[in-house]
Amino acid sequence: MMPGPSVQARTLANVLRTSIRPMADRLRLHGSGLRIVREAFDTVGMAPIPRGTRIRAVHEPHGFGDVSGLWITARAADERAGAILYLHGGGFVFGSLRSHRHLAAALSQSTGLPVLLLDYRRAPEHRFPAAADDAMAGYRWLLDQGYRPEQVVVAGDSAGGHLTAGLLAELTRQRFAMPGAAVLFSPFLDLTGRGLDERDAVHRDPYIPPARAREAALQYAGDVDLDHPRLNVFKGSKRRWPPMLIQAGDIECLLGDSERLSAAMRAAGAHCELQVWPGQVHVFPAFYHLVPEARLALGYVGDFVRGALAEQLAA
Repeated sequence: MMPGPSVQARTLANVLRTSIRPMADRLRLHGSGLRIVREAFDTVGMAPIPRGTRIRAVHEPHGFGDVSGLWITARAADERAGAILYLHGGGFVFGSLRSHRHLAAALSQSTGLPVLLLDYRRAPEHRFPAAADDAMAGYRWLLDQGYRPEQVVVAGDSAGGHLTAGLLAELTRQRFAMPGAAVLFSPFLDLTGRGLDERDAVHRDPYIPPARAREAALQYAGDVDLDHPRLNVFKGSKRRWPPMLIQAGDIECLLGDSERLSAAMRAAGAHCELQVWPGQVHVFPAFYHLVPEARLALGYVGDFVRGALAEQLAA
């Protein structure tokens, strides 16, 4: 049973519902609207990061494409123990190193592992498969740094959750070695937006309008059919997928995506733990500096990652 919602969580949901959601309903994800959304979303990254965190820029050519991002290491993180590839959210069209470095730093602190926060190419300037290809390049780059696949964790939020699931699906198709674990925060997986309006009508999402989710998906996919094997992440076998933790809030319209992926993995015999936190908004762990449940959730991520990697290494 997940705790909450706390007073802080309810306050956050109300603030988002009365300020961000009305703006998101109006702004379209192109032209000046997209510029406004990108700039506003980047202000989230102004949140403080844990004291002692070390950050260095990464920009290296690679056989699978250039790899750019931030290498983020918490004070007590052990770079020899493994590494996390983090794929940020933002509907494929916004979100950045600036908006997500605080969450990546908190993840490094909770897991004790360094994090590669990947600066993947965004739509509409770079449509599918640019971001998916960059995710693969980031994973291969970590292996080239000397990490074994079972030492790598792939994590992502919202659209970054789609990129994470897409990476696992592509590794399955290529019969390539899987990472040791995966963590998803409020993943946006079904790019058709099926069922979002119905859920939003019952529990109005504090800041994700279903129409904007579908618009973002089409900006990313371009002319490619959403049923393409690398876009429809529910297709294909999940049997080889690594242990996965999914955390989501019960008032977000995307919750059904988490439930569907969890059910698909379990049906395939793969391990997936789905945590649905009462009263929490989309990607609530990013608000760890405000909401106590977010700090609890990140602490649980640390326990899950340590346990999963220890089990993989023992095997």
